[in-house]
Amino acid sequence: MRRIHVIGIGAGDPDFVTAQAVSALNDTQVFFAMDKGPRRGATDELVAVRKQICDRFITEPGYRFVELVDPPRAEAADVAGYRRVVADWHAERARIWAAAIETELGPDGVGAFLAWGDPSLYDSTLRILDKVSEYVNFEYDVIPGITAIQVLTARHRIPLNDVGEPVLITTGRQLREHGLAGSAVVMLDADCTFAQCPPQTRIWWGAYLGTPDELLYSGTVGDIGAEIVAARAEARARHGWIMDTYLLRSAD
Repeated sequence: MRRIHVIGIGAGDPDFVTAQAVSALNDTQVFFAMDKGPRRGATDELVAVRKQICDRFITEPGYRFVELVDPPRAEAADVAGYRRVVADWHAERARIWAAAIETELGPDGVGAFLAWGDPSLYDSTLRILDKVSEYVNFEYDVIPGITAIQVLTARHRIPLNDVGEPVLITTGRQLREHGLAGSAVVMLDADCTFAQCPPQTRIWWGAYLGTPDELLYSGTVGDIGAEIVAARAEARARHGWIMDTYLLRSAD
């Protein structure tokens, strides 16, 4: 039966790749990667990093990359609409992935999807593969990776949580709608929603974590919030894309 590895490759630095991931890389014949076409943005650089990781850790040549066209995703005005749009997008992706797996892998072939960070955290690969199984038979396993959250706290040399306190992992949209209580890691925030928090709120922010272009800021929203907004805009304009995350803690 066909097999698929879903490999977490860490947050940018090839040194984050684990020994388990290296074993899976060397077991793989075909690597599948998404091509966003005219919306490429980060795609070229992120696919390049994936290829560099393969070049570095795979000992026997013969593997190949297959780039899959990523279908466009519609916009949505509210949470319910967003969920419908994402569900439709995932369904279309699943059809494309299923066709590629069936076409590019032989009956006993081994393929892989290389997930940035860890496949379990704000990554759609596992959800889509679950839908792919409706179209084609295969087995798959998941190799965990180092997340941007781990790199963020390591770079800032801080614990993720306050003593005995929980931490929420959320999105910019959710922070905007529900506000902050305690500590929260915020991902997928294109709007710098932290700027809406009280000025005494503490923030540890990072972008391009684990790469040579890494950016780090820490302080209070009142002291450095505007500086982060400006730095983020400049970096995004220069690179054409940005991946950032941040940790917030309420002042009280």
